[in-house]
Amino acid sequence: MSVYPGQPNASSATGTRNRVSDPAPYSGICSVCLDGCPGFCEVGKSSFRGREILYPQPFGKVTAGATKKYPVDYSHLNIQGTCVGAVGIEPDPDKATFPAVNTEREIGRNYKIKLRIPIFTGALGSTDIAKNNWNELAIGAAISGIMVVIGENVVGMDPDAEFKNGKVIKSPELERRVKAFKDWYEGYGEVILQQNIEDSRLGSAEYAIEKLGVNCIEIKWGQGAKDIGGEVKLKTLERALELKKRGYIVVPDPEDPVIQEAFKKGEIKEFERHSRLGMVDYDDFMKTVEYYRKVGAKFISLKTGAYRVTDLARALRFASDAGIDLVTIDGAGGGTGMSPWRMMNEWGIPTIYLQSIAYNFAKELAARGKYVPDLAIAGGFSLEDHIFKALALGAPFFKAVCMGRALMIPAFVGKNIANWYKEGKLPPEIKKYGESLEQIFINTEVLKNKYGKDFEKIPWGAVAMYTFVERLTIGLKQLMAGARKFSIEYLDRNDLVALTKEAAEVTGIPYVMEADMEKAYEILLG
Repeated sequence: MSVYPGQPNASSATGTRNRVSDPAPYSGICSVCLDGCPGFCEVGKSSFRGREILYPQPFGKVTAGATKKYPVDYSHLNIQGTCVGAVGIEPDPDKATFPAVNTEREIGRNYKIKLRIPIFTGALGSTDIAKNNWNELAIGAAISGIMVVIGENVVGMDPDAEFKNGKVIKSPELERRVKAFKDWYEGYGEVILQQNIEDSRLGSAEYAIEKLGVNCIEIKWGQGAKDIGGEVKLKTLERALELKKRGYIVVPDPEDPVIQEAFKKGEIKEFERHSRLGMVDYDDFMKTVEYYRKVGAKFISLKTGAYRVTDLARALRFASDAGIDLVTIDGAGGGTGMSPWRMMNEWGIPTIYLQSIAYNFAKELAARGKYVPDLAIAGGFSLEDHIFKALALGAPFFKAVCMGRALMIPAFVGKNIANWYKEGKLPPEIKKYGESLEQIFINTEVLKNKYGKDFEKIPWGAVAMYTFVERLTIGLKQLMAGARKFSIEYLDRNDLVALTKEAAEVTGIPYVMEADMEKAYEILLG
């Protein structure tokens, strides 16, 4: 079976296409490559734009997810329902209703974070798309009662940041990001700050804890969708020189006179800022965790990616020995638009495989009396059935789901609807829901009633995020009620069946033609 749903040398992500309808299946090169074609395909376009075509386009304005179709994914699991009993509530039809389902959860070991629904954003760092939509995302997370993650390099990329002896002493951009969440914090959710190599060298965690009141620090082992440091495009030579001076890898080299001349002539239109590769070491990890605790971090998490299984074992064992609060495991296939496109499709262990292995590892640690931190899974989740399946598949170890692109979309949609409304350019498919923003957004009156005059301070992108999270919550409650599970902690692997034997082999979830069959025959013939 082919794992390519389309053409590997042509993608909407990179703005490329084939000239013919029947390209060679693996290379993706047109079966008849014509001398005279202007070069629509990825090979052709890369022949004159080079490194630009490594990334989804237009860079900085898109999020992107892999199009590779894996042999097994979460759609190969189905949710089990039943008409018998109720777990977590009295089995009374007047009491066991879906609105009565409790989706709240606490995560963490010593410092407990309460969530209204066990989801949180992906890391939203120094990219333009994160920066430009931050207020919508942070305020939306706060009023929805979920966590928001400030990604890497925010301090290093802040043009107004001030440094002393190589350490940050002021970062207006990081201050803005923390404040946006804290101003609307209602006891649910939290703001978490990631740390990569550059962040730790610049001292952004110490600054955030001591000056901004940040409680939660996340150590990052590489990227979720790729195993190299994050990229950001730089449009000016001055910016490229500034970031190289701050210690970043910048390509091509902005200090090279040849490159400077090429940029002035318009041959090179942008530079790339790269982070360094992390080098994981047990002793260094233990010292880092202890150091962050000493400087005041109350909650420490680890974010790791789709590396080989030995690295997953390292992540869980190191986290166990260090006694940290949370490990987020990010499977292959996701991304926020800054990942090299082919790497996003062809690198790493896909999410369902990675979560299944992590479950087995966690189970082995627990069986030997080792501490297992709370686990979260990321990598392509977007709707309530995904949340149900991920939590059930990983129960009891996986406590939350990280949703990257899905939780960014409402911020864009809400912001854009508000802008179109102001410009008198509402698309007909949106305008049919009302003549005003209040009519278009279904939760306007609810939020106005709750926040009064302060509602005017809430950006419409945050209203949209609240509305989306409410939809996820209601949808999850409906699925849980159908499984007769009335509180989130009762979800378990018995709530799932595998639709194929391969999915059963990968996940350890019973094949649909075998699940419950012994008990079924007892009922049938007993």
